[in-house]
Amino acid sequence: MNYRSLLVYLDNSPACETRSRLAMQLARERDCHLVGLAPTGLIEPPPTQAAEEAMAASAGLAWDMLRDQAEKAAQAFRDRCQAAGVKSFEVVLDESAQCSSIVEHAHCSDLTLVSQAVPGGAAFRREQEMVEEIVLYSPRPTLVVPHAGRFAHVGKHVLVAWDDSREAARAVADALPLLVQAEHVEVVQWNEPGQAISAKTQPRLEAFRRWLMWHGVAASVHVETTSIDIAGAIRSRTADSRADLVVMGAYGHARWAERVMGGATRGLLASMTVPVLMSH
Repeated sequence: MNYRSLLVYLDNSPACETRSRLAMQLARERDCHLVGLAPTGLIEPPPTQAAEEAMAASAGLAWDMLRDQAEKAAQAFRDRCQAAGVKSFEVVLDESAQCSSIVEHAHCSDLTLVSQAVPGGAAFRREQEMVEEIVLYSPRPTLVVPHAGRFAHVGKHVLVAWDDSREAARAVADALPLLVQAEHVEVVQWNEPGQAISAKTQPRLEAFRRWLMWHGVAASVHVETTSIDIAGAIRSRTADSRADLVVMGAYGHARWAERVMGGATRGLLASMTVPVLMSH
């Protein structure tokens, strides 16, 4: 069991180098094909007719600039792959919006790598919305990489944030190629103060542990009560256990064309310290 094709989003941000290096590392370790996707993005429509007319006159130059930026990101990726000795890779330039392009190309990939939005950055809200849309609408799992830092190992010590939901079950199934090769896998389900622990919780966790065992994954399972929010509890456990990867379901749905993300999902996306594999 292994991933055979990885997809990484390319742009000219500082975070691109971090996620690209991680994508190359995974491609080398797992001997899989790596696709670097460089969408041009679209020209934002101006708010006034006068501005629209002015933009129409310079649309050609604007498109040239977008293509040049995409090609610059693509060439930097080619250079990194060649220098890193990645055996099988390709670059795709796509003249479309970033989010729709990534979701579309994810159909033909086993895992998609994007970066966390940069907290406090000028484009934070736009970047955050893009990541949330990708996680919510992608047909494949998404590996969200912290915007800064280096990750020498990903998948040796794995923390599974479990809540017995459909989303969590899918995320774990999607992460199996990583879990079967992990040195340590810990599954934790958190309850908030005052929340009654169902009589079914421990038996369900034990059944889940056996399912993992049948797939060759030896995992420990725990139920804990936390006095802080779930995202904070996940971060704390990640640090305490020295996990280098978190696996969790991404809760969210579309309502009136507006994304509605669960608190733990959005909280972790905003404050992650290690890569997080999410599935919806």
